[in-house]
Amino acid sequence: MSNLEFPSQQVGDLTITAVSDGYLHASFDFLANIDPADASRMQENAGIKDHTAIHINCYLVRGGGRTVLIDAGAGGFKQWGGRLKTNLPLAGIQPSGIDAILLTHAHPDHVGGLMDASGEAVFPNAELVAHHREVTFWQDDGNLSRAPERARGNFLMARQAFDGYRDRLRTFDAGEVLPGMTAVPLPGHTDGHTGYRLESGGQNLLVWGDSVHFPQIQIPRPDVTIAFDQDSHLAAATRTRLLDLVSSERLLIAGMHLGELGFAHIKRTGGNYGVAYEE
Repeated sequence: MSNLEFPSQQVGDLTITAVSDGYLHASFDFLANIDPADASRMQENAGIKDHTAIHINCYLVRGGGRTVLIDAGAGGFKQWGGRLKTNLPLAGIQPSGIDAILLTHAHPDHVGGLMDASGEAVFPNAELVAHHREVTFWQDDGNLSRAPERARGNFLMARQAFDGYRDRLRTFDAGEVLPGMTAVPLPGHTDGHTGYRLESGGQNLLVWGDSVHFPQIQIPRPDVTIAFDQDSHLAAATRTRLLDLVSSERLLIAGMHLGELGFAHIKRTGGNYGVAYEE
């Protein structure tokens, strides 16, 4: 595979490349406000054969003398993903060539690829950049003690990642985090869930993080939430607001759980939203 085969978009002087980390699976029982049979039918109608598969994207941003990675995939945690370490060199970048890693949030399928099996940092020269509320949430012992058993491993993984990059960890509150890359608060999924608006040469792209997990379900049905959301009502409200914004602005989007094509526009017909991937 050559780097030409990875989906890429040009935004002014920035080249943004979608690099797949692979897939995880989540039962439709994790979804709220939809019957699992209806969710399956929507996936089937969209031509998706593996109905419960959730794709994991990471995004490589090159330009302005920088090489930036947005999220680091699951790294094989729970047999999720793990393809980033193979795909990055195929896209023309070695881990040592990454200058900065922007996190949308610290769930395992976004930070699992930061550390290797021996506990060493995979990206030896990268600054790790995250919203301060995200870092604070996962490092709070009270939050850990209140977490359900199934979520406690998430805390341990996030802490391991933050600790592994502690000398190179930078937090932010708002605004431009790197030249041409501005934080966009997307509350509800996690405490500090953040998107990034990339701007260059009068062009824009929004990386919207985990605003959806099942695009063909949650874009036409933004009320459908998933158990991974910390505040499901707020996550649904954020998604609805975001769909209105990106469809009205005709803004190109990138998302960690869009399909392997990586980039899309949101189309609005009447009161209904749909996803149109960029070929």
